[in-house]
Amino acid sequence: MVNVFIIGSKGIPAKYGGFETFVDQLTKQSENQNINYHVSCLSDDNKKEFTYNNVRCFNVKTPSIGSSRAVLYDILSLQESINYIEKHMLENCVIYILACRIGPFFTIYKSKLEKLGVKVYVNPDGHEWKRSKWNAAIRRYWKLSERLMVKHSDLLICDSKGIEQYIKEEYKRYHPKTEFIAYGADVIISILKNNDKLFVDWLNKYNIKTDEYYLIVGRFVPENNYRLMIEEFMNSETKKDLVIISNVEENDFYKELLNKTAFDKDKRIKFVGTVYDQQLLKKIREQAYGYLHGHEVGGTNPSLLEALASTKLNLLLDVVFNKEVGGNGAFYFTKDNGSLASRINKLDMLETTEIL
Repeated sequence: MVNVFIIGSKGIPAKYGGFETFVDQLTKQSENQNINYHVSCLSDDNKKEFTYNNVRCFNVKTPSIGSSRAVLYDILSLQESINYIEKHMLENCVIYILACRIGPFFTIYKSKLEKLGVKVYVNPDGHEWKRSKWNAAIRRYWKLSERLMVKHSDLLICDSKGIEQYIKEEYKRYHPKTEFIAYGADVIISILKNNDKLFVDWLNKYNIKTDEYYLIVGRFVPENNYRLMIEEFMNSETKKDLVIISNVEENDFYKELLNKTAFDKDKRIKFVGTVYDQQLLKKIREQAYGYLHGHEVGGTNPSLLEALASTKLNLLLDVVFNKEVGGNGAFYFTKDNGSLASRINKLDMLETTEIL
């Protein structure tokens, strides 16, 4: 029996987020009876443990200390995992760490893990150190943390071939052992019908019509190129709406974007908040005319996979991570002025037979 401790996601059940979706689906669809999963969950709750998808989930209470909370959460999760392994004298253990947040602190635990015979697997995620939301000092921290996690891991599991190649080239002096494992996507259509009350009420609430909107789903952060997509959409001639499903509540970037683009003056731009009902979200994807994807610093994004599985037309930012996934099954735009607007204008002219 192998005990696999997964740390680094916010936990399950997943509400949003790539790693959260991955962990939720991994534990839900696992058929290997020889693996016991233990999933760390970020929580303010004093309740220690619960069961979900028939796996053990353990809450890690972490104080809210700003952007450093994620780092502290991973450290506490790692310590909690080690404590559990020691207390129950477990053998054949793997700690699977999602993202490279705790590199400078990981060396403290490395000898202990080796003594316990614990293997450390790491998903390096994307280029966190490139994200525009971080200042120069924090970016240097992320880069250092990435290097140390690569150095000390037993295996790096990459969800993108582009990321795997980067790891091999950037850190070849450490001779990293890597494995590429692609994410999957659910291709089963939504259980909701077109006239289902849940879906119809959502459409009516925002005055949206089926097949008359483009869709964006994802974290509301600058490196996902919301400004580019919104400005290009506003400059296009389409009569369709742009529906944005994202966590914009109390988001400073939202205010900044509003000031710079004045999107509130364009009735086609519709921010509709988050949608946590997975069947409703799938139905919204299926009934969209097209999907816009502007991610550029991550690896493989589950939201993109879901779009490719559900939405008829997909317009992706032309970067290696997106082209690797979209291949010939998507259209691409660049960050050049007019590129996306031109694409939207042309796609609006497609006949139904061409789309299908």
